Amino acid sequence: MIILLLLISVALIIVLTVKWKVHPFLALLAAAFFYALYANMSFELILTSIEDGFGGTLGKIGLVILLGVIIGAFLENSGGAYKMAEVVLKIIGKKRIHAAMAIIGYIVSIPVFSDSGFIILNPLNKSLSKKAGLSIAGTAVALALGLLLTHVMVPPTPGPIAAAAILEADIGLVMLIGISVSALSLIVAIVYSKRIAGKTYIDPNPELSENQIKTKMLEAPSAFKSFLPILIPILLIVTKSLSTFLLGDAYTVEAWFKLIGFIGSPVIALIIGVLLSFLLPKKFDVQLLSDTGWVGKALLSASSIILITGAGGIFGKILQNSGIGDTLAHLLSGISLGIWLPFILTAAIKTAQGSSTVALITAASIMAPLMVSMGFDTEAQRAMVVIAIGAGALVVPHANDSGFWVVTQLTGMDIKTGYKLYTLGAFITGVFAALMVFLISFFI
Repeated sequence: MIILLLLISVALIIVLTVKWKVHPFLALLAAAFFYALYANMSFELILTSIEDGFGGTLGKIGLVILLGVIIGAFLENSGGAYKMAEVVLKIIGKKRIHAAMAIIGYIVSIPVFSDSGFIILNPLNKSLSKKAGLSIAGTAVALALGLLLTHVMVPPTPGPIAAAAILEADIGLVMLIGISVSALSLIVAIVYSKRIAGKTYIDPNPELSENQIKTKMLEAPSAFKSFLPILIPILLIVTKSLSTFLLGDAYTVEAWFKLIGFIGSPVIALIIGVLLSFLLPKKFDVQLLSDTGWVGKALLSASSIILITGAGGIFGKILQNSGIGDTLAHLLSGISLGIWLPFILTAAIKTAQGSSTVALITAASIMAPLMVSMGFDTEAQRAMVVIAIGAGALVVPHANDSGFWVVTQLTGMDIKTGYKLYTLGAFITGVFAALMVFLISFFI
C-alpha cells in the first residue's frame, strides 16, 4: 500500500504540473499531504514533518541558492559572461566552434540558470556560426548540452545543491565528482553536436553583428574579474572538502585548517563570490543592490526555486517519517539496481514533468530514506547518488521542458528537429554520464 501511495503521489505531481500547469511548489505540497493522509500518519507527525522538512532543507541551502543567483545576475548584466566566452574562444580557437560553445555553456551555467545562459549566449553563438559557415543546429545543441551538464551536476546550481542537502552529501565532494563526470560527458556532447546535430543545416541568421558583440565586450569587465566569482568559491569549497576527506577530524586542530573550514563552507565561500561579483560592473552603483536593481530582480527570480526546494524537503521528510525506507529496502532487497536506481527514477520524473530542478529534488526526496538500506552511507557514496540523480535529470528534455522551447525557438528548429537533435543528444549524454557514475562507483 505504501509503495502504491508513493507511485500515485509522483503521478499526482506530474499531472498537476504538466496537465493543469500547477506551480511545482503547490504540486509537491499537495502530493506530500495526499501521501501523509493516506499513509495514516498522525496529525502531529505530519506537522512536525512539514516544519522540519521545509525549515531543515532551506536552513541548509536556502542562502547558498540566493547567493549563487546574485553572482549569476552580476555576470549576466555586467557582460562578464561574454568576457568568459571570449577567453574560451581564444583558447579553443574560432575554428572549433562546437567545442568552444559547449565549454562556454559548461562554465556559464555554474552560476547562471541554463535557460538564461542560452539566451545570453545565443547571439554570440549565431554570429560565430555564421562567420564560420556552420549550421546553428550543431553549435546550439553543443551550447545547450554544455549548459545542461553543469546545471544538473555542479553546485552552486540550485538543483544539485538541493539534492545534496536532502541526501546530506558533502557539497565539495559533489562538486569534485560532478565536475569529473560532467567534463567527460561534455566530450560526448561535443562529438555528438559536431558529427550528428551539425549535419542538419539551419542558417544562423544572427541578430547581433560581430561589431555589436565587440561593443558589448568593451563594456564588459576583464576576464580575470569575470572568472573570480565562480572559481574562488569552487576552489574554497573543494579545498575544505578535500581537507576533511583526507585528514578527517585532524584538520580542525590547527588554526590554519580551522580557517579553511570556515571560508570553505558553501555559505562563506559564496559570500566571498558575491563580494567579488561587485567588482564586475564598469561603474559600481549602490542602486544595483536595491530591490529594483540587479540584486532585487535576481532574488525575485530565485523565490520560485526556494519554494520548490522547500516543498521538496517537506515531501522528503514525510516519506522518511512514514517508514517507507524500510518498506522499499525490503522490496528492493532482491533487485541489484544499485546506483542505477536514482538515475532511472530521476529520468522518469524528468521526462514526465519537464523540470530538471523538480526532478532532482523529487528524486532526492524519494532516495533519502533509502540511502542507508541500499548501502549508500559514506560521504563519497552520497555524493555519487547526487550525481547519478543529476545524470537522470538530463533525460530527456522535450515539449514539456521550457529549455526545449528556448533552444528550438531561438535557433529556428521545428519540433521534430528539436526531438531529433537536442532531445536525442541530451539522452545520449545523460546515459553516458550515468555509465561514468556506475564505473566510478566500483572504486568508491
